[in-house]
Amino acid sequence: MQYVDTSALLKRYVDEPDSDRSETVLLADPEWVTARHTLIETRRNLARLLPSDVARARALEAFAADWERMSQVELDATTCESAAAIAVSTGARTLDALHIAAALRVGGAGSTFVTFDAKQGGAARALGLVVVGP
Repeated sequence: MQYVDTSALLKRYVDEPDSDRSETVLLADPEWVTARHTLIETRRNLARLLPSDVARARALEAFAADWERMSQVELDATTCESAAAIAVSTGARTLDALHIAAALRVGGAGSTFVTFDAKQGGAARALGLVVVGP
């Protein structure tokens, strides 16, 4: 199982630097978990990054299929309290801290965290996650 951050998922639907690398990493372990807010982040960014209605519709369809097969961590009080502590201790941004807290909740230190966000990756490493990405 690997925790998949929004930055890694977006590379599946938007051609950008490291898209091929992200795809290879993601397909190496088909059991993905992410946090509930990934739904919002991904849809928002697809709308922002894909100006063509056809490309956006195709990407949203592919994301919906991926979403159905992923496990999601709910942003309950426990996860949010952990994220608040992570944000304070590491300086991680709010959404990044939520991802890290969710990953720690389901896998604990030593589990795989896939991200292509260098700042988030640094915070995740500091907390013992095995970061795949920058």
